[in-house]
Amino acid sequence: MRAMVLERVGEPLKAVERPLPEPLAGEIRLRVEACAVCRTDLHVVDGDLPRPKLPLVPGHEIVGIIEAVGSGVDPARIGRRAGVPWLGHTCQHCLYCRSGAENLCDDPLFTGYTRDGGFATDVIADADYAFDLDRDGDPVALAPLLCAGLIGWRSLKRAGDGKRIGIYGFGAAAHIIAQICVWQGRQVYAFTRPDDAPAQRFALDLGALWAGGSHEPPPEPLDAAIIFAPVGNLVPAALKAVRKGGRVVCGGIHMSDIPAMPYAVLWGERELVSVANLTRRDGREFFAIAAEAGVKTHTIVYPLDEANRALADLRAGGLSGAAVLVP
Repeated sequence: MRAMVLERVGEPLKAVERPLPEPLAGEIRLRVEACAVCRTDLHVVDGDLPRPKLPLVPGHEIVGIIEAVGSGVDPARIGRRAGVPWLGHTCQHCLYCRSGAENLCDDPLFTGYTRDGGFATDVIADADYAFDLDRDGDPVALAPLLCAGLIGWRSLKRAGDGKRIGIYGFGAAAHIIAQICVWQGRQVYAFTRPDDAPAQRFALDLGALWAGGSHEPPPEPLDAAIIFAPVGNLVPAALKAVRKGGRVVCGGIHMSDIPAMPYAVLWGERELVSVANLTRRDGREFFAIAAEAGVKTHTIVYPLDEANRALADLRAGGLSGAAVLVP
């Protein structure tokens, strides 16, 4: 098998040939059809997230065909398409797992971070943490749903049922969840980098009611805001943009420091919350809703060997939609 491997944090990935792995008990092996490139991959490669498994194959938005199964896994799954997300394993016995909050597990494994991921031709995954996907679907179009879509969905659930939703950072997650919001009859207000006219046009084309720079106030107070950009300075701006009793959701796994701000910015029973990982229940909910809403992902395809270029393009902030690696 061929894989793009991170040997040292902060260095480019290297193309490596490895023996084809065999699945152990409870595991499956997939032939990777597509793996989307997520901002979290950047945080891993650039060292924003501590202590990755090294050497490491990044990638956690994986779509592939199951080609082998370990003991205890139904062999009927061989030949089926499956998706592998960020949450790759949980302990099932800690307080959080027992209470239905497996996204907060004390002893988890994360795909493409603490276990090898999908920047490769083949990948091993826990069978219980791989979602069955449409065999007739387009694997490139499906790949961004495995994290951008799932985390967007969990963030939207945390945002509540308000009608006016602000989205800060209009990238892969935002372009998916904006379509869900429009389908639900909500009003979307898109906040981009100042003067990023292409991103603002992209948001408007997807049905946003308004699009502007992140420094601009919305035309009316928001019921909730979701911050996908990993920029702590956006927190005070988003709190100022929501009405009294509104909520701001931080949807990323990493964010730069939140600056000091007057208490008055938070006052008025405004809430600031974060989203951590996902649950398998989120996946079951989201894939059904995405299909019903007719979500269409916008993708830019790169060959597997050009993973470093895809990461660089994402780092530069010039992508509208999601980068996807195809072996």
